Amino acid sequence: CGPCRAMFQTGKWATDIGCFRNNIMLPANVKPLGAYMEEAGYETAYVGKWHLASDGELEKKPTIDHTVTAIPRELRGGYTGFWRTSDVLEFTSHGYDGFVFDENDNRIDFTGYRVDCITDFALEFLEQYRGEKPFFMTVSHIEPHHQNDHHHYEGPIGSKEKYANFTSPKDLEVLGGNHREEYPDYLGQCASLDKNLGRLVNKLKEMGIYEDTVIIYLADHGSHFMTRNQDAHLNGYDDYKRSMHDACLRVPLVVTGGEFTGGGVVTDLISTAGLPKTILGIAGVDVGDKMIGEDFADVLHKTDPDRPNEVFAQISESRVGRAIRTADYAYSVYAPGINGGAQPAADLYADDFFYDLKKDPYELNNLIDDPAYTQVKQELRKKLLKWIRLAENAEPEIVDG
Repeated sequence: CGPCRAMFQTGKWATDIGCFRNNIMLPANVKPLGAYMEEAGYETAYVGKWHLASDGELEKKPTIDHTVTAIPRELRGGYTGFWRTSDVLEFTSHGYDGFVFDENDNRIDFTGYRVDCITDFALEFLEQYRGEKPFFMTVSHIEPHHQNDHHHYEGPIGSKEKYANFTSPKDLEVLGGNHREEYPDYLGQCASLDKNLGRLVNKLKEMGIYEDTVIIYLADHGSHFMTRNQDAHLNGYDDYKRSMHDACLRVPLVVTGGEFTGGGVVTDLISTAGLPKTILGIAGVDVGDKMIGEDFADVLHKTDPDRPNEVFAQISESRVGRAIRTADYAYSVYAPGINGGAQPAADLYADDFFYDLKKDPYELNNLIDDPAYTQVKQELRKKLLKWIRLAENAEPEIVDG
């Protein structure tokens, strides 16, 4: 949650700005995305979950706590416009009720299914939009996410019945977890998100601005439904998402509008780390190397023939980990003896997971100690160390597990 959102708002690696786990607020000395967009002449709006304005230890009450109160203006990441937001939306709401705060710190209560209500706030912005400037709006739903205090996913009423006969993804079918109970509500949440995106699209068309609007649809993490992080290397906390496996790392990404037209599918691996640079590129702002990642338009147009088709990931809270994902393999390491919420990085890592994705796309057979893959693993280890040097300016050692 927090680390990915921090990258989205800054274009910096989470470890670079100190936001390597939840309960760490955005640093004041980094120029955020909202400020860039407003400087570029955009009217901004932010709706939903923020998760970057409280500070403290993990799983404890923050020492600087805006989890259930209005977020001060100086902690809003440069957004000065329309604001219907809660720092930790899962703490100020449930599936069918809750509250957020507006730009003037007024509490706004809502009743109804949460995805519908958050979308209502986004529609409220569009209804008052006068078109004097282009707009940049983020609609930050919590769904599909479990309800923390209820320990369950909360889809629309009737989801359990409607999706009772679902087909399990192969990894969940084999590993189990709690997906038999939770997946119907998860599917209900996803269906509600799709329906409500349709409401926004219809509004844009009604206003006559759909053809001039770029829409980006994505998530900050997936869910393994308690099928991962059951191993002896777990050193910290996890519920559904703090893992290197595809169920967590692989998220939806759909971009439409502008130069992203034609209904094509890009099979190249890309990282959400490039999202802020992509957004600014759409807005005509070239930040160069001030931000990490790559403009997705460059991937679309294949401007770099030497581009490495791989993704780097930093893992926290469940362990201090690093991972690399290529088209054929996934490889990760962990820091022995270090709690995942205690520090952002380590000097020593050890082998954790290795998967041959062509033979094992559901990551069911960990080949980390298989001698047949020693050479491939060593090559991936070199690539991973290169990424760590680039992202963290560090030279750790990686040893066999």
